[in-house]
Amino acid sequence: MNRRTKRLLPLLLGGLSLLPACSEVPITGRKQLHLVPDSYMNSMSFQSYSEFLSQNKLSNNADQTAMVKRCGARIQAAVEKYSQEHEISLKGYQWEFNLIEDDTVNAWCMPGGKVVVYTGLLPVAQDETGLAVVMGHEIAHAIAKHGSERMSQGLMVELGGLAIAQATKNYPEQTRDLFMRSYGATSQYGVLLPYSRTHETEADHLGLIFMAMAGYDPHAAVAFWQRMAAQKEGQAPPEFLSTHPADSTRIRNIQEKFLPEALQYYQKP
Repeated sequence: MNRRTKRLLPLLLGGLSLLPACSEVPITGRKQLHLVPDSYMNSMSFQSYSEFLSQNKLSNNADQTAMVKRCGARIQAAVEKYSQEHEISLKGYQWEFNLIEDDTVNAWCMPGGKVVVYTGLLPVAQDETGLAVVMGHEIAHAIAKHGSERMSQGLMVELGGLAIAQATKNYPEQTRDLFMRSYGATSQYGVLLPYSRTHETEADHLGLIFMAMAGYDPHAAVAFWQRMAAQKEGQAPPEFLSTHPADSTRIRNIQEKFLPEALQYYQKP
């Protein structure tokens, strides 16, 4: 066996291990790489989430906090209903919704239903329906297991396709770092790493359906993303340089592709 073959062998063997390690994203049906068990992702998520909350200030605005928790609970119920109807496992989920005192215009959801909204997002959301656009989108990232997919890709590239048990045992620090880079919220940045354009588009699609099932008018998504675009006017890179869809592309997709489907799920409460 020559030197080049020896170097490639771990990657080749790792590639073989991928054959049964695929799953399907709910609603969209896209095939994705899934090497990391949900139990591992949830465990790491709960630990990271607790650390984040201990290092950041919860909002003391009772009305805004109640709105975040109410909106989250409604979308949670919609997700659970959809999951039951389509036999999607949410085993291990421990839903939690918190509002953090921070001017950052952002929100995120980690595996297992751990959600954070920043107070800086609320003026852009404007109301509970606008908030539901964001929370539906972020929760969709978790339901679609985008973080797990990114970590699985990282295991292939950085650790030669090792099983998570082997990676955790033999490379504990590298494995934790990989999780944090794949799906980690840190006290320093307080945001998740940018998702790929595929993941973002998928979260728009799923999130619109979830908010509609929760009784929020999905039409509000168009106006919300227009407001988000105005927030970063003059700062957004061209689409081919960005991990996110261009704002015009995102809004067009919502209007032409996703909104008609989401409206089939929408019933006013």
